[in-house]
Amino acid sequence: MDSKALLIWCSSLLLVLQPHFTSGQTSVVKGVYWFYDSGFAASSINSPLFTHLLCAFADLDPNTSQVTISSSNQAPFRAFTETVQLKNPSIKTLLSIGGGGSSSSDFASMASQSSSRKSFIDSSINLARSYNFHGLDLDWEFPPNSTVMANFGTLLNEWRAAVDSEYSSNTSSPKLLLTAAVYYSSIHDGVSYPVQDIANSLDWINVMAYDFYGPGWSEVTGPPAALYNPGNQVSGDSGITAWLQAGLSAKKIVLGLPFYGRAWRLADANNHGLFAATTGAAELNDGAPGYRQIREFISENSATTTTVYNETVVTDYLYSGTTWIGYDDTQSISSKVSYVKTKGLLGYFAWQVGADFNDILSTQAFEAWGA
Repeated sequence: MDSKALLIWCSSLLLVLQPHFTSGQTSVVKGVYWFYDSGFAASSINSPLFTHLLCAFADLDPNTSQVTISSSNQAPFRAFTETVQLKNPSIKTLLSIGGGGSSSSDFASMASQSSSRKSFIDSSINLARSYNFHGLDLDWEFPPNSTVMANFGTLLNEWRAAVDSEYSSNTSSPKLLLTAAVYYSSIHDGVSYPVQDIANSLDWINVMAYDFYGPGWSEVTGPPAALYNPGNQVSGDSGITAWLQAGLSAKKIVLGLPFYGRAWRLADANNHGLFAATTGAAELNDGAPGYRQIREFISENSATTTTVYNETVVTDYLYSGTTWIGYDDTQSISSKVSYVKTKGLLGYFAWQVGADFNDILSTQAFEAWGA
């Protein structure tokens, strides 16, 4: 073979191999969950601000171990990818399974046996393909003990093998992405996540670095999504550090940002700093107002509301009378995105897009990331 023919042959081979080489590789994640029950239409998402959208939620049928989509969600979920790609043709979509309202014990039961894991895996892949999603996201909150964690790892390994096999038999579509929403730290209630299985099987993890404080589980005000928390190991940074020290690559980690806050009633309106005594949840959305509701509250109570940004903790909060709300505003979002870049993480995601207000937080995160 002469040199010219060899060059042509090598170029042709590269074209054949290129889709396989790039399949599944992600350089950055600027993600957000879309929650159907939020009342925020998929067509309203400003999708150019994101690289990935996670559609929530598909369900686990505890009787069949199959992934299902409720009848009310089938039409909007089926149209989801096409809808959001109208504004951003390159955006990738993932079908998220489970969520905080799902049963952890149902997932544990499914993951405990080979046959039920196969039902889950096969049905999830079929749904992703038939609904035109680019990937799958597992939101299991949370595997409760070492046995279940081991089964969780087995599930991930088998899921990856099935996704790889499905792709190898039909390379006309890109390989499905696989991700999981996980606890803020690599250790949950003293039980370690199967980090090696996660590294081998998932494209990345979505680290839920929020809900550290909230009415119902903390009797004092606190930063719900503190990036730092001096003297306390509960923070976004401590969680990311734990994942890194456990051996997970920074390029497998995506930091979670909350587009909502936590609201308390102060025991004393004159004691309104961090860690002030409370008497329970404020009435605002049962103590969990979205950013839109927070901005509306500030507007409606501007004469009596004081807002504070604490750069040490990286949190925002406000107080008005006996109402106290901890949340992330633009300064917190910008600082966290800068942290993600400094740490060399894969990116960020937010829960959830319908809670934003005029795309303010979404835009701030996008601009803070830069080119």
